[in-house]
Parts: sequence; structure tokens; C-alpha cells
Amino acid sequence: MYKILEKEVFSPIIKQFVIEAPKVAKSCKAGQFIILRINEEGERIPLTIADYDREKGTITIVFQEVGKSTTQLGQMEAGDTIKDFVGPLGEPSHIEKFDGPVVVVGGGVGVAPVHPIARSLKEAGNHVIGIIGARNGDLLFWEGKMREACSELLVTTDDGSYVRKGFVTDVLKEVIEKHGKENIPLVLAIGPQPMMRAVSNLTKEYDLKTIVSLNALMVDGTGMCGCCRVSVGGTTKFVCVDGPEFDAHAVDWLELGRRGGIFRQEEQQAMEHHQCKCGSGCGGAK
Repeated sequence: MYKILEKEVFSPIIKQFVIEAPKVAKSCKAGQFIILRINEEGERIPLTIADYDREKGTITIVFQEVGKSTTQLGQMEAGDTIKDFVGPLGEPSHIEKFDGPVVVVGGGVGVAPVHPIARSLKEAGNHVIGIIGARNGDLLFWEGKMREACSELLVTTDDGSYVRKGFVTDVLKEVIEKHGKENIPLVLAIGPQPMMRAVSNLTKEYDLKTIVSLNALMVDGTGMCGCCRVSVGGTTKFVCVDGPEFDAHAVDWLELGRRGGIFRQEEQQAMEHHQCKCGSGCGGAK
């Protein structure tokens, strides 16, 4: 069992947990993920590692409640325990000293997993330009942590309720025009699939190397089930073992989107059933 040491609520649907998991904390690296299971009957939930403390033996995760399992997870409190917490999984981010500024883009909850990557790139001696954004100011979090992890940070909100109005792609285009595409060796983006695809489309116009971290449907996390397969450059890859990071310009975004919606009806039914059991949402009608 893995104890929740701390819980922080960023918004009604975005939560942060600090989990006691010394073995995972000892060996994890930026870009990797864990799979947790709340209880014996629970669904396996993959979440990218947002932060870690090797001395304290803790892992920080940030998640958004989007379905039954993440909603149930969000209802847990500090002191509660999680049945399974497996990791680190996946390939870590490739970290090296690049010539020129490196741009990291975090959208929505993607700000959390982009944080350790930005920090590692900066520790490697890079000038890291961070771009973070959310639909509105209430959904934006970790601005302070990202300022520490980056050399400079640019913030935007879709509705203009905080700092400036615009998408992360608007800010990214300004950065590319300012520094010159030939001077930027790498763009790394993490966030909702439409946002990552938009970043990929933009940087493809400039022929800029771009890496994205994919969060595909996943079951076992070891490459055996094949659930998280994705086409990259015409070749089948598995997000859990070959990723989660891939060349953005080689990802088949249409296929990824189709596969992501396969179980949408079942997810909705599970959510409705959970709401009935916990006494909210449907009044026991189902």
C-alpha cells in the first residue's frame, strides 16, 4: 500500500498528490510515468511523474478528473492509501546540452509532466524557454515552480483572464520568430492531444524538431497488451515501452484520436454508475 502524504486542490477537477513511494523515487527520471490502482477492483491509471524527492522517497502526481477512476482518485485524502503504484515506466526524456534555446510547452495538466523535463534540461546547462497555458486563470497552476525550472517563462490563457489572451501556439510562434527557427534545436510539448497536434502542425511549418509525450489508452504498461499502440512514421510503436515521447511530426494524429475515443461510451456509463453509488448526478435513475 502507498500512502498519500499530501493533497492539494488546484481546482474542482485538478488535484495534486504527494505519494510515499521510495523505490520509485530512487530510480525515476524526467519523462517517465507510473501506473496506479486505487483498490483491488480499480482501473489501472497511467500518470506521468510530475516531481520526485529521492531523499524523502516521494513522487508527486497531478491529475484531472475526467472519468470514474480519476474522479474516485480525486475523492481520496491525505492519509489514505493506494493499492498499487508501479514505476518508473517508459523511456526517460533525452537530456543533453543543446546549442541554442530549448522551448518546452505545457498545456493544461501537461504543465505538471513538462516541469521535471524543463528542470533537467536547465540543469544540463540549457537556456530553457517555458510556455504554459490553460483555458483560464483558475486552471493554471505551478507557475512558480515552472519559473524556477526554466530560464524564462511565458504564460497565456485561452480567455485572457490571466496575463494575456491566446493559445500556447500563439506564444510559441512569437518565440520562433524572435529567436529564428535555425537557432532553436528542440521544442517539447505536453498537454491535451489537440494542443500537441497544433504545436506539431506549427513547428512542422518551420521544420523544427519537436517531441511530444503521448498519453494513450493503456492497460498493463509493459508492452504485452498492445492497447497503447500508436503509428509513428508508419511503424507501430507502444507508448508504454517505446515512449511516452515521440517525434511529433511522425505521429499519426488521426489514428491516435480515433483510438482515444474507442471506450467513450463505456467510460460515460462507468461515470454514471459511480455517481449513482456515491449519491450524486443521476438520483439513482440508472
